[in-house]
Amino acid sequence: MKRTTIKISEELDTKLRHIAAQRNGTLSEVIREALELYANGGPPDRRRFLFTAAGASGDGTIASRIEEILAEEWSDPRRS
Repeated sequence: MKRTTIKISEELDTKLRHIAAQRNGTLSEVIREALELYANGGPPDRRRFLFTAAGASGDGTIASRIEEILAEEWSDPRRS
């Protein structure tokens, strides 16, 4: 493996170290993964689930209507 040196902001360093700690990995692993993603055109497109915060809505019927909600989200072409 080749070694290189880069300069990053304190804020970015803190964020990257936090990610590494959460994963029980190293800073180098996190940076390599990020660079690989960037070099390969970014992460694969993933559909965003706009209803992920539904649990905090105060609407107690969401769990029983989840199939209906998913069908609405996935069928609406404006949400892609």
